[in-house]
Amino acid sequence: MKHNPVVVGVDGSPAADVAVKWAAAEAASLRSELRLLHALAPGESPSSAGDVVYRAVRLARELDAGIEIDTRIDNGAPSTVLVKASGDAEVVVIGSRGLGVMIGALVGSTGLDLAANARCPVVVVRPDLGVLAGVRVVIGYDGSSAGDTALDYGIDYARRHDLAVRVVAAQPTGTELHRITEDQLREAVHQRGGHDAELVQISGHPAEHILRLSSDANLIVLGARGRGGFAGMLIGSVSQTVLHHADCPVAIIPAAATGG
Repeated sequence: MKHNPVVVGVDGSPAADVAVKWAAAEAASLRSELRLLHALAPGESPSSAGDVVYRAVRLARELDAGIEIDTRIDNGAPSTVLVKASGDAEVVVIGSRGLGVMIGALVGSTGLDLAANARCPVVVVRPDLGVLAGVRVVIGYDGSSAGDTALDYGIDYARRHDLAVRVVAAQPTGTELHRITEDQLREAVHQRGGHDAELVQISGHPAEHILRLSSDANLIVLGARGRGGFAGMLIGSVSQTVLHHADCPVAIIPAAATGG
């Protein structure tokens, strides 16, 4: 099966360097093209942009010399350039901090715009996460379309990287609204082939539970907008808490990636 390219935003920052390494490993796993994308800042010279991209190519080649690489330099705001690139991407990867506006990821308006409008999953990698030693993928599930896509993405990622799966269903405190029953959770996971997945049902503040249950995670996968405990993950404190404190990369499923 031919996969779409893995797109990674590059700007020469340490955060982007770590994102390139993560993206290169993912492209190798998918046997897909790695697309290195740089948004040309106002006043930035094309030669300077070329240096940034060339350095990113070398980083990726160090990880996998045989990987297929495409490089692009586009004019426009980083979020605009990346949202456009997401239209034919398998996943868009960004660093969580960096020199450019692209990288205030998911806290500032640029990252929020990308997370809201990208048409594929968005993975945020912190610059201090140079070595990924986690043993599982932790997936937040709430029964929404974004939650379903999070299951699809997380279970597939775990399968390709030989990782365990932990699916966490959050129940909002003080209401029965959108409660996911044990049977519903098991059915949703099993129909995606996750028969060996660990299923966890929680109540209370989702971010605290997700972080506690992700101490040995390689990746956390969350829907950008859902219902119940994971609702509005990207517009409130829950997403910011997870993104600031997670000890591993975080994959966000934007509403636009689910037809929402």
